Amino acid sequence: MSLYEICAPCLFGLESVLSHEVSVIGGQDVRVTDGRVLFRGDESVVAKANLWLRCAERVCIVLGSFEAKSFEELFVRVGEIALEDFIGRKDAFPVTGWSLKSGLHSVPDCQSIIKKAVVKRLEKAYGLSWFEETGPVHQLRFSILRDVVTLMLDTSGEGLHKRGYRAKSVIAPLKETLAAGIADLARVMQDDTVYDPMCGSGTLLIESALRAFNIAPGVRRKFVGEKWGLIPQAVWQNERKAAMEAVRKGAGFKGHGADLDAQAVSLTLENAAKAGVGKKITALKRDIGEFSASGGKSMILCNPPYGERMLEVKQAEELYKKMGKAFAGQSCCIISPHEQFEAFFGRKADKRRKLYNGMIKCQLFMYFR
Repeated sequence: MSLYEICAPCLFGLESVLSHEVSVIGGQDVRVTDGRVLFRGDESVVAKANLWLRCAERVCIVLGSFEAKSFEELFVRVGEIALEDFIGRKDAFPVTGWSLKSGLHSVPDCQSIIKKAVVKRLEKAYGLSWFEETGPVHQLRFSILRDVVTLMLDTSGEGLHKRGYRAKSVIAPLKETLAAGIADLARVMQDDTVYDPMCGSGTLLIESALRAFNIAPGVRRKFVGEKWGLIPQAVWQNERKAAMEAVRKGAGFKGHGADLDAQAVSLTLENAAKAGVGKKITALKRDIGEFSASGGKSMILCNPPYGERMLEVKQAEELYKKMGKAFAGQSCCIISPHEQFEAFFGRKADKRRKLYNGMIKCQLFMYFR
């Protein structure tokens, strides 16, 4: 089997969580940089990464990395990569990417140059002057940071946050990968009870359940890499079968959600059923002031309205005060961008963790009994 250099990008703040996940699936030479984890692995590791990485946004094979300060240099260096080892004569190979703090700052121009360089290389490799691109999509992604170009092949297709269970959502939903990271940082275990008194689409509860039952987040969806010949179908089939066999069916996890919005309650139950954990999650229409937790080991995970998308800031601050009273004496992890959250909540967090919800810089405020 071939050994690949693999890149798994993630939301800022989740790099350490993701690097641990990569080590668990057998990734070698794991390296962490801002917003991504790099590692090495064979075909089975590529398949495992797509199936198992809860916090990764996608899984890409690194085709090459080099410095380029001019379009000519970019064209030449891309043309030196053995792209024919990955892209067939009929395959589609669109190009997308980004550039930051680099001389080559025009993304459309970089896309055009890279596309031309790929075509030139494949023309020579296949003896063709025109490519129909009717075969499976091989999405090429590039990043240019401080004049260092990295060219990658996306094996995932749709972002890995699209697990397949959330076709609909409420306003300002929490991304699945971030919810999974919060569940990890909260150390949700297989027999825990998790509460979300403002459950929205149920994402925090569902991701907690998937973790507790050791259900691979990608086991119910397909990946673009499965359509290629690069990674044998048997590898994907074997890893998917292994993932299904790894489910902890005897876990005692329970999830309880509540929301003022009846539609949110319905969505939570619907999404939980699609995710295969519907029997382990309940949801009710209820105000935060009515919250109560049963005895035993439990944790509150919560993504309250920020005052930037759904409520005015003052309304959000009043809500934080109510939460502080309702959650008294409970272990909880609450994500919020409000710099004075602790003051309104009424308690200083035992631990804080900087996370990003999309482009919004937040803190995960962690309280322990």
